[in-house]
Order: sequence, then C-alpha cells, then structure tokens
Amino acid sequence: MAGTYNAGDGRSSSTEEMSDQQDHSENTLSEWRSSQQVENGIPSTSPAYLDTDDDDDDDYGPRPSELYGNFTWRIDHFSQINRSELRSNSFDVGGYKWYILIYPQGCDVCNHLSLFLCVANHDKLLPGWNHFAQFTIAVINRDPKKSKYSDTLHRFRKKEHDWGWKKFMELSKLHDGFIVEDVLTIKAQVQVISFCGFWLAMDPSVRRHMTREKTETILKNLVKQFFIQKEITSTLVIDSLYSGLKALEYQSRNKKGIPKLTETDAQSTPMVHIDQDMFVLADDVILLLERAALDTLPHQPLPTQDDEGSQYHTKDGKSSNKFDKDSIERDDRWLTELGWKTLELFALAHIFSRIEVAYQEAMALKRQEELILEEASERAGIELKAKRSAADKKRRGKNM
Repeated sequence: MAGTYNAGDGRSSSTEEMSDQQDHSENTLSEWRSSQQVENGIPSTSPAYLDTDDDDDDDYGPRPSELYGNFTWRIDHFSQINRSELRSNSFDVGGYKWYILIYPQGCDVCNHLSLFLCVANHDKLLPGWNHFAQFTIAVINRDPKKSKYSDTLHRFRKKEHDWGWKKFMELSKLHDGFIVEDVLTIKAQVQVISFCGFWLAMDPSVRRHMTREKTETILKNLVKQFFIQKEITSTLVIDSLYSGLKALEYQSRNKKGIPKLTETDAQSTPMVHIDQDMFVLADDVILLLERAALDTLPHQPLPTQDDEGSQYHTKDGKSSNKFDKDSIERDDRWLTELGWKTLELFALAHIFSRIEVAYQEAMALKRQEELILEEASERAGIELKAKRSAADKKRRGKNM
C-alpha cells in the first residue's frame, strides 16, 4: 500500500443516514456515519501517529498551500486483503492530520465498499476542538470518466471525528475497471474551511483594515528576512527586489502594468498594489491564497534558435552577438518580474500572518465555548442519570 501527498489516518462506524448530501455517482445512495461506534471492531494496524514540529514558518503563519490538500492512496494486492478495516497513512491539511478509512467488506452493510475521512490525532487535540471541512473522495477507474466520487461538508468534532459513506459503491463493480493489476487507487481532496467562515463573517471594515500593511513595515521585514537572517549578499537579489518594487509602484500608479513584461509575467492581475504608503491586497485574501498555492516564480527565458544564429564576426575576427542588447533587456525584465513576484508573495504572507493570529484567537475562544457546552452536556447527562437512578430506587422501595 502506498500513499502520496499532494495531501490520511483514523477509524469509525455509525448508523446515521443523511439524505441531503450529494453523491456524484449515478447508482449509489450514500449512507453517512460518524465514528465512535467501532469500539468493538478490529484494531487498526496503521502506523502510530508521529508528532512532527516544524516551526520554520511560525513568524509568517502557515503557507497558503496548507489550507488545501490532495492525497492519493494506492492499495496494492487488494484481492488478498482479509482485514475488516484498512487505514491509509496520515496527511496534513489545514493544520490537522487526516487519514482515509475503508472497510473492504462493508461497515454494517454487505456487498459494499465503505469509505470515510477521519481526523487522525483527534485524541490529542485541545478540548472543545472542531473544524469544518469540505472534502471529495474518489475511487479511480481505468477510464477517468467512470471514476466514482462523492463530496460533502462536515463539522468534525470530538463525537464526530470521522465522516463518510457506508455504501460508497457496490463491491461487484470494483472489477469494472477500478482494480487495475490488483491495485485500488483512492484519492481525497480536503479543504478546511473554518478559516473561510471566520473571514467571511468578519465586518467588512475590519477585513479592509487587515488586508493592508505599511510599506515601511513590510520592507523592513523583507530586509531582515533576506539580508540579515539569510545573509544574502548578491547584488542581483538587491537589484531584482529594487526593480520589482519600482515596477509595482509604477503599476499601482498607472493601473496598467509595466510595459515590456514577458508573457510569463506575474500573472496579468497583480496580487498586491501600493496605495500611498501601504501594501494592499488586490483581491479577496481567500482567492489570493488559492492562487499563491498554485503559483510559481517566473522562469528565466532561454535564447531562441534565431537569437543563437545571429552571431557574426567583426573585421578583427572577434565574435560578437547582435542580440547582446536584447539579451540584456530580456534578463533585466526577468529580474524585474522575479523581484515583483517575490515582493507580492512576501507581502501576502506577511498580511496573512496577521489575519492568522486573529483567526487563531477566534478559534481559541470558540474552543472554550465548545468545551463549556461539552461540560454542560456531560453534567446534564450525569444529573439525568442520577435522577433516573433515584426514581428507580424509589419505585423499588414502594414495591417492597
């Protein structure tokens, strides 16, 4: 079995059905369940959860790509599996560890593959934890058009730390192109959207304030990061960042972009612009995070064959290039684009880190509220149990 992170681990089984969830397969009506109810099932054999601490990015908050994740799980020798449940390796999305759980012979059902997404380290999370996630799980067919997939939204919490489908698909259909050379491939796409809910619920004036930062502050942090902490001394880096800043200022003043940028330039729409003495996000932070997660830095353009063929010899026999000037201009444009893109991503990361602090504070408060509700619910349950016990004793006393 193999798992590939582009972005699973846990267990479960319950009997809840949800008719309002969407299933993108033509034939199967999905059954939903939460965990907690497989306590008597066969223990999982997946590797123990390894807690890994990586504080390299603490100063700038989580990377944008951490809010989204894809995971591919290849289950080798599927026909030889005789266990009742099987768990994938864990993967990280949105600051949480997840895993995929399958029941090859069905969970409380017959002749179906049961499949669930689970929170791997739910027993190690702070009391009152909960996070809202949108996820899609697919069983891949040899013909991509026939792949079976389903998606849903769910709020994961202490009592519902896994969620999925008891009747994901009929076992008899697995041999119709899903099992290839005795390998079953399952893919999951997960997006933790509690941040989205927090952001969209925020007052617009507060959002506007949080999506801007003083130019001086960001540039000071840029110098600290590149030239003090990283000890970069290259004049090319300095020139690139400086020309990128000037290009960004020019674009912000003229709203038309700088002339003569290559087609591979920092996407046609800038991610930030400069308004007086402030760096300001040019779009909604969630959209920019999605874009930044997929974005790449511009690549240096290579000379074309026509350029390479334009060499000639001078009268004194020395080789020269007619395209020297063009080559220099091309390199200058590339350095400008690189500096511009670096500044944009740095400013976005800096501004997002401030938003992330506010988000973490809001989530801490929410955890406290959830914990209070959990404790109140437990107390109410204990009190109800005590009342019933007292009533039973009273009844037995009357009958004696």
